[in-house]
Amino acid sequence: MPDETTICKFRHLLEAHELGKQLFARIGAYLATHGIKVNHGTIVDATIISAPSSTKNRTKERDPEMHQTKKEKQ
Repeated sequence: MPDETTICKFRHLLEAHELGKQLFARIGAYLATHGIKVNHGTIVDATIISAPSSTKNRTKERDPEMHQTKKEKQ
């Protein structure tokens, strides 16, 4: 998956040249020929990775952006 900056630059180029709808229509047509129909969607990166159990930052304070979760009851 490309980083956020690359995706934003690509999106801005699509918007500047009004290519978003055309691209979506072409991809939709291609998928339709293969029996797949997409009306809308969202990319969400919710990958769970191994990390230390601490939610504290370098200054030993709780980081408000850090959260813990469990993967398959682990």
